Amino acid sequence: MSQHLEIEYKNILMPNEFLQIQSYFNVSEQDFFMQENDYFDTADFSLKQLGCALRVRKKNGSYEFTLKEPQAIGLLETNEIITEADYNQLKNNQSFPSGRIYERLLSLTIDIPAVIYFGTLTTRRAETSYKNGLLVLDKSSYLKKEDYELEYEVIDPKLGEQNFLDLLSQFNIPKRKTDNKIVRFYKEKQRLLNN
Repeated sequence: MSQHLEIEYKNILMPNEFLQIQSYFNVSEQDFFMQENDYFDTADFSLKQLGCALRVRKKNGSYEFTLKEPQAIGLLETNEIITEADYNQLKNNQSFPSGRIYERLLSLTIDIPAVIYFGTLTTRRAETSYKNGLLVLDKSSYLKKEDYELEYEVIDPKLGEQNFLDLLSQFNIPKRKTDNKIVRFYKEKQRLLNN
């Protein structure tokens, strides 16, 4: 189990902007790797209402269980590696893995038996170092939707934000209000449920 503070800046990109940045940083198709995020919440979105996100990330044969909680700056991430059996039981609403995330959800008064699988978001991701941070290009597919995103993960929030804004300016990309992936996923899920 680990916890860390995630500080990142993000911007939705148009497909041509994505290709422009990919080309500038010499990111080839072979540099992209796949990851799948399975998202969980209660039917009434009780985690979302708290600004939290719960996911299992499948990558390289491992299952990383993550709870994200909002902080004054950034998000507090609690991560645990779970077994494939734990993952399958969680996804099929048979049992919830015990551990730090279970304890955190109890402290948030989440009805744990009510937590259900919402769906999967698949991302093709490439990463490169950039000015003391990590620059990430993501192409995500979920619920019959596709989007492109630029993320910049940093330690220093002020310097990181300036570097990110300078990079967007360099490519004449407007700063766009960008929800994180789970919020975009939830909005699309709610839109589909309401149609």
